[in-house]
Amino acid sequence: RGETLLRREIQTTFSGPDFHLLNHITLQLKDGTTQIDHILVSRFGVFVIETKDYKGWIFANVKQGTWTQVLFKCKFKFQNPIFQNFRHMQAVQNLLEFLPPGSIHSVVVFTGQAKFKTEKPPEVFTVSQLMQHLRSYNEEVMSFNRMQFCVGRLETARLAITGKTDLDHLKSLEQRHGRSEER
Repeated sequence: RGETLLRREIQTTFSGPDFHLLNHITLQLKDGTTQIDHILVSRFGVFVIETKDYKGWIFANVKQGTWTQVLFKCKFKFQNPIFQNFRHMQAVQNLLEFLPPGSIHSVVVFTGQAKFKTEKPPEVFTVSQLMQHLRSYNEEVMSFNRMQFCVGRLETARLAITGKTDLDHLKSLEQRHGRSEER
């Protein structure tokens, strides 16, 4: 639900020739796969976006491996999405190694009704905050042709969007972590 909401918002706000949104991208790595919710390729940078559709209270520490969601007196631990997105960032940077340093950005978006009870890390946004954040990038870092080349490189590298790809990715996570960490 959260990924669909965010996809629609980005497509509505950032359409046209300066932006290209890729959704549900699975990339092969040496030690398995990684699955990225969204990549927004623009002349103003490449944004690797991890989406979380959570409710309740969120207790987060940018340096800790897990964060906590509290929902009706129940506590749930989940992987720090900044750490999760770091692996995604590395995969994208390896594919787009020709881009200038600092032109690929990590973004985590909470789309649900979650309320942070600790300080929210700077690269973590709500949907409306993300739109404002993306608008703040107005300096071109690549030409239209280079942007299209990036899209082509990502589209060529991505695995097919199929149920089998998703199942293989879950198996990859289980092999790496002993259970499925990305949710």
